[in-house]
Amino acid sequence: MKYTTETPLHLFDPHEQAQHLIAIVERAAPLLAILSDAAAAAPRSDGHWSAKQIVGHLIDSAGNNLQRIVRLQLQDSLTLPGYEQDGWVRVQHYQQRTWSEILALWSALNRHLAHTIRHLDKDALARTWQLEGERISLAFIIEDYSAHLQHHLRQMLPGWIMEEKP
Repeated sequence: MKYTTETPLHLFDPHEQAQHLIAIVERAAPLLAILSDAAAAAPRSDGHWSAKQIVGHLIDSAGNNLQRIVRLQLQDSLTLPGYEQDGWVRVQHYQQRTWSEILALWSALNRHLAHTIRHLDKDALARTWQLEGERISLAFIIEDYSAHLQHHLRQMLPGWIMEEKP
């Protein structure tokens, strides 16, 4: 699923993208930290993930996107599978971790991702990840990750509003 549209490459600024990601984390982290461990473990409704599982999914997404961002700076194109998000959440047992551990990992991983984006080789922005016959640019991977993150923050934080793109 795509969460945004691609900005033309000549307008894409890695430093702004990194700052935007940091701003999202800095704004969301204290709001998420208010949740108790029990509240974070409660599913939003039948058949839906809990906040622990949603943030776990965001950790998985950050890790997968970090790999794509690094690899696309080292090679012209990349063919990697997507990932089966339900399986990743299930086998990592986020429900059994403490909420504070999950939030610390999520925050640290996103800060590292922002650091990597800030120092990105701009010549790599047009390089593509090939997924099921579709070519997805490095620039779009970065933009879509922030939009995806905010999509899930809206699920956990009623009234969450933040500019989608810098």
